Amino acid sequence: MPVYDPRALEAKWQEYWERHKTFSAEDKSSKPKLYVLDMFPYPSGEGLHVGHPEGYSATDMYCRFQRMRGYNVLHPMGYDAFGLPAEQYAIETGTHPQVTTERNIANIRRQIKQLGFSYDWDREFATTDPDYVRWTQWIFLLLFDTWFDSEFEWVDPAGRKRKGKGRPISELPIPQSIRSQGEAALRLYQDSFRLAYQAESPVNWCPALGTVLADEEVIDGRSERGNHPVQRIPLRQWMLRITVYADRLLEDLDILDWPEPIKEMQRNWVGRSEGAEVDFFIGESASFDSWISSRKKSGFPEEPGPEAIRVYTTRPDTLFGATYMVLAPEHPQVDRLTTDEHRAEVDDYRQRVARTSEEDRIAGRGEKSGMFTGGYATNPVNGERIPVWIADYVLISYGTGAIMAVPGHDQRDLEFARKFRIPVRAVVAPAAEWLERMQPGLNVETYARVIAELPEAFAGDGLGMQSSNAEVSLDGIPTTQAKGRITSWLLKSGIGRGAVKYKLRDWLFSRQRYWGEPIPILHELDPDGKPSGLTRAVGLDELPVLLPEMEDFKPTGRPDGPLGKATEWIRVRRDGRDFARETNTMPQWAGSCWYYLRFCDPRNEKEPWSPEKERYWMPVDLYVGGAEHAVLHLLYSRFWHKVLFDRGYVSTMEPFQKLVNQGMILSVTYRTSEGRIVPYRQIRFEEGKAFHAETDEELAGETEKMSKSRGNVIPVDVPIERYGSDTTRLYEMFMGPLESTKPWSMQGVEGISRFLNRAWRMIVDESADALQLNPKVVKGADPTEEQNRVLHKTIKAVTQDMETLSFNTAISRLMEFVNYFTGQDSRPLSCMNSFVLMLAPMAPHICEELWQILGHSESLTYESWPVFDPKYVEESTVELPVQINGKVRGRITVPANAGQEDVKQAALADSKVQRYIEGASIRKVIVVPRKLVNIVVG
Repeated sequence: MPVYDPRALEAKWQEYWERHKTFSAEDKSSKPKLYVLDMFPYPSGEGLHVGHPEGYSATDMYCRFQRMRGYNVLHPMGYDAFGLPAEQYAIETGTHPQVTTERNIANIRRQIKQLGFSYDWDREFATTDPDYVRWTQWIFLLLFDTWFDSEFEWVDPAGRKRKGKGRPISELPIPQSIRSQGEAALRLYQDSFRLAYQAESPVNWCPALGTVLADEEVIDGRSERGNHPVQRIPLRQWMLRITVYADRLLEDLDILDWPEPIKEMQRNWVGRSEGAEVDFFIGESASFDSWISSRKKSGFPEEPGPEAIRVYTTRPDTLFGATYMVLAPEHPQVDRLTTDEHRAEVDDYRQRVARTSEEDRIAGRGEKSGMFTGGYATNPVNGERIPVWIADYVLISYGTGAIMAVPGHDQRDLEFARKFRIPVRAVVAPAAEWLERMQPGLNVETYARVIAELPEAFAGDGLGMQSSNAEVSLDGIPTTQAKGRITSWLLKSGIGRGAVKYKLRDWLFSRQRYWGEPIPILHELDPDGKPSGLTRAVGLDELPVLLPEMEDFKPTGRPDGPLGKATEWIRVRRDGRDFARETNTMPQWAGSCWYYLRFCDPRNEKEPWSPEKERYWMPVDLYVGGAEHAVLHLLYSRFWHKVLFDRGYVSTMEPFQKLVNQGMILSVTYRTSEGRIVPYRQIRFEEGKAFHAETDEELAGETEKMSKSRGNVIPVDVPIERYGSDTTRLYEMFMGPLESTKPWSMQGVEGISRFLNRAWRMIVDESADALQLNPKVVKGADPTEEQNRVLHKTIKAVTQDMETLSFNTAISRLMEFVNYFTGQDSRPLSCMNSFVLMLAPMAPHICEELWQILGHSESLTYESWPVFDPKYVEESTVELPVQINGKVRGRITVPANAGQEDVKQAALADSKVQRYIEGASIRKVIVVPRKLVNIVVG
């Protein structure tokens, strides 16, 4: 009996596709191109759970659909294989990360292939492949060889005039004063402009893990992985100068078809703001007047000098209200400002803050804290001496590492001032509504006296007050004008200037770990074998620089990382001089920054990609992945792409034209009556209920996020083994809209399985001994009028759904089709052909088999997508609402082509309408064709 057997026919067609290379993309074609990309997976030991294939299923369905519409589709797959998790697992198990990574890749490849995704497997690679590492290192050296010319003017491909572009370091203008100092000075000068550079930076250092951690990896001063203590220390690191591209990263978001929330997250991460830089004098008060006088003559300097602290503020109009300053505990002027009386307390506070992550400091978790240094600064607008504090909420890595605190007009400053009894001054007058809300009867005159007692600080725009000196007055001036006036005065006085700042910081690129791409840099050694401070790039002909084979790759707890132990690998001699290799490695982000480009030309041994293939395939037309990558991965990829564009290696300004984020798939945690969690492999599902496979106990379920600790992670192998790949991928899309969060239900998977069985029986004769059509109902007869309407309406709706990635509604429409034709005594062959073609992108294995049964000899992959006939999708009748004086009082059904007079008469004749107009005078009847009828009575 030829019943539907997913396991057999899915294996058959997967082998067919692989043998025939069915999904290989052509690098030259007369067809329009379509590049569809998934965010490639990290090969973890657990393999794929049912949440992973959601995005893969969507892209596969879209690719199969567009191949049938005549597109040359590039749909590749690879593996993001470097990183901390693989290394930690290797340390815990004693297995080299290369071994575990290859084993994990093999498992994920198996899972992906058994789902039947139409990837071009000839383009497969992992970021750990030596050939891929070579070109990742090449891009790093390109960054090392590039500086950003902020004054360079150019025209982009859209014809817009732009300013600022990356250029070769050889084109950096060198001042004669630098040239006259010799080669070493020239190289150090170039190093200070390179996009890849070294700098001392405060980092989250975890001695136990032996590496720097990102803020997201630190929770309450301890590592997320292993719960080890983390401390903030200054460390010399490799950095990438992403900040110089901040404006372009913002501006070019406008040309992208991305979800607006994702764009907004990137805008917030870059965090552009306009304000002013202001210097506060910290020398002896008696010297303030002479400092002011000298600044008026010399102007505002590039650096504040030892006698001043520079702040950045978006509200320079509130300068007269600054009653104290706060420095980051790491600020270099803290030691100078701290008096002997306060030094012990300040040192203790700084040590405590060093154990807190930047994320926690930014969030301001816990009670406000700070410490008075004992030192004072002079407010340059009024000469007032104000105390200088340190506090954890000010970060050395953001702005200047110092703020002027205006407690009258900033809530955090107000809370801090109240706690430490610092004066509060009003310098912006709020509107009367705000004053009344704070305190009934409050006016501007009394506001200044009671400001410290009000429940909140006024942070909005208003009129300046108590803000004047002998040279400038902001009193009575609106905020916007006041900002401009005070900024002009600051510049004229040499103590400030207008400025644009960003929250975005340069990308900390070093990792003190083994399992990552070696940074291809050599450090020059002096005759004593110590670093001279000069660096040089590894020769391009020496790439890739591969990791040395090491039995002991455990972290050392030292900044040089595990590679510091590979002494023979480190020491190299070039051109008669001794060098030491860089022992830090690249972060996991590096490999995923450019993989989309390598997929265009993955076997090229002479260059990372050929210009011709890049011009043909780029940009990526559709990029699908999780919203958790909304900021860093996408921002870093865009940054690298813009550098490559500036240097002439890519033809597009952006890598990903359209972005879609799939929603999270939740799972059900099943527990016994005693509360014990039962893994999915030990559960049996019957008639919508879950039972323990061994004890037959009915289990209680609760929908939650998937996690190993909850025991509710469902390996994708589970539904595949029970129901097949077509059912699994179809259910992935049927649960709801692609972007929505959805709960996984094994009972729901059963329902999809039943649908595919019905579709099979609609065409196949299950009573026959051999696999064949059901000759009693599937015939070559012409469709009836009604059958044509059902068919062509389905084609139109499913086509629109596929175009918009609305797969859940497309599946629903095909279910309706099956329900209808299953009830038909005659199922025309032409209708069955069209149905199989429409279902094929979503359930390709069963459809390939049905296509053969319907009498075709070739794969349906490149068959033409069905096209609807407009005459069958137009309704013969339409239903119109009938309004009386604008309110709907009834509905009428009229022929779709009825004239206005016929529609009017039908509306007036309707019994419900007549009850409302009886005895009334009809002034006019308005007919909006195919929309509504409105009867106006008076």
